[in-house]
Amino acid sequence: MRVDAFDFDLPEEHIALRPAEPRDAARMLVVRPGGAPELSDRKVRDLPDFLTANDALVVNDTRVIPAALEGVRERDGGSAVRIEANLIKRLDASRWQAFAKPGKRLRVGDRVRFGGEGSACLLGALDAQIAAKEDDGSVILAFDLAGAALDEAVTAVGHMPIPPYIAARRAEDDRDRADYQTLFARVSGSVAAPTASLHFTPELLARIAATGAGMHTVTLHVGAGTFLPVKAEDTSGHRMHAEWGEVSADTAAALNAVKAKGGRIFTVGSTSTRLIESATGEDGLIRPFVGETDIFITPGYRFRAVDGMLTNFHLPRSTLVMLVAAFVGHEEQKRAYAHAIAAGYRFYSYGDACLLLPEGGP
Repeated sequence: MRVDAFDFDLPEEHIALRPAEPRDAARMLVVRPGGAPELSDRKVRDLPDFLTANDALVVNDTRVIPAALEGVRERDGGSAVRIEANLIKRLDASRWQAFAKPGKRLRVGDRVRFGGEGSACLLGALDAQIAAKEDDGSVILAFDLAGAALDEAVTAVGHMPIPPYIAARRAEDDRDRADYQTLFARVSGSVAAPTASLHFTPELLARIAATGAGMHTVTLHVGAGTFLPVKAEDTSGHRMHAEWGEVSADTAAALNAVKAKGGRIFTVGSTSTRLIESATGEDGLIRPFVGETDIFITPGYRFRAVDGMLTNFHLPRSTLVMLVAAFVGHEEQKRAYAHAIAAGYRFYSYGDACLLLPEGGP
């Protein structure tokens, strides 16, 4: 399909700069293709109304790291240049792939000092060498630290990697350390939040538990693809960045049991959706999964396991809005987004949610 088929105009005032307070007070547009009504305006705290004791929710327990770094390029005999880097993918114990700017001012072998003025982590600095420059404009940073020591240093000197459409309108601050982290965050590794999970509160979890519905976790470390626009003219020309994920044997078995007894699987967010679909065979069975997935879901895709999805409102021409269109139908997605804009819903990472129910539901 042409990528411009997924374009739409969003007034800037619809971009949420902070999450709702409390988080489950965010609005939730319920989308039931062919239902009566097809669209209904609710709140995220109403999610339990759509669950039964036979159902299960799947959430992503990845934890966002402070992946936005500021530093200075140091070169023998050269002037210092201020550098911003966003870590996008860990390669090994000491190396990260990153987007850096101004990237043209960097060359292989350059040293970059992130953080403070000291020469070691304990003095507030984190040093790296430019080990390579990639064709996609990214660089490979080889840090002087490795493993847990590197993780601690990044946490100490880094900033939360809030999305560019927020960063363009306000600076990252201490509130984002909590706001841009989900209630389920456990396994460090993401450079962006699985934002549909940002809506959950302890009170909402208690109400979900009261329905008898199960709650299960998977891990998908959200990577660079979240920030990258689809530049191809046709969806066939776009390649997804691979992201690391895991579906445990216990989770796979529990979800297969849900399906076997006629229950439904609700995924919270596009990350959980993509990972569960990656782990599911043509026979509909979910299998343990550990590794990278670059699954790209567009209209025409046949969903193998996921029956319902809670997700936020996504950017025009993005792979995420294409996934929504695949789930409920392209025309239905366009109607839902037009309704959300007209009704004043808040969009993107800190914005409101929509509950997608292709097969109807309570």
